[in-house]
Amino acid sequence: MINIKAVLKGCPLLAGLPDRALDDAAAMARQRQFVAGESIYDAGSMQSSLCVIASGTVRVSSVNAAGKEATLIIFGAGAWLGDTVFSPGMPRVYGATAHEPATIVEVPGEGFRHLMAEFPESYPVALDLVSRRLWAAMSIIEDDALRGIDARFGRRMLFLVQIQGDGSLSHDPVAFDLTREHIANMMGMSRQGVHKVIKHFESQGLLDLSYGRITVLDPVALQAYLNTLN
Repeated sequence: MINIKAVLKGCPLLAGLPDRALDDAAAMARQRQFVAGESIYDAGSMQSSLCVIASGTVRVSSVNAAGKEATLIIFGAGAWLGDTVFSPGMPRVYGATAHEPATIVEVPGEGFRHLMAEFPESYPVALDLVSRRLWAAMSIIEDDALRGIDARFGRRMLFLVQIQGDGSLSHDPVAFDLTREHIANMMGMSRQGVHKVIKHFESQGLLDLSYGRITVLDPVALQAYLNTLN
């Protein structure tokens, strides 16, 4: 069994809650296990719980009428998902699937909203993180419209680094369980195109690709390099 309170305490979204509020959140939360490829929730579902990843990775995706899946983002341990927790009554916009075996701590939406109302000091932290996600989504739209392939790819890797935590960057390596196929699907590129751009970033000492795994070797250095691109 995992320590549910410790998982919640490590989630950036809940950093504004005092310790006694985390006790209450842990008491109402439940632990769920998923095998790779298992649905956590479907697009269109009306549930509004907050999900915090205790272990493993989760991909958020969209599926068209023909059943083709487009991966939008992959979250790792410590990240939160389920933005509809802030909009009760609204359906889930995207689905979430265990990218690899994953353990999720699920907090009921109504209980989470009650805690935020009881402890309003939590609002600035939550609003800041939700705003960062909105800014990141708008940045991706901008990238797709205005930037070249190298800049788009590099900024998407940086986005994956930032969205796992509180949005800050460091010199510490950050790794993701991603294949060339996943990246191609995420960015609407061919495998050959992805391979070429990864090799370019590897030659700059910014990325390392191993079997099924890509590592951003120095996020701060990647940001500095991207600042030199259009």
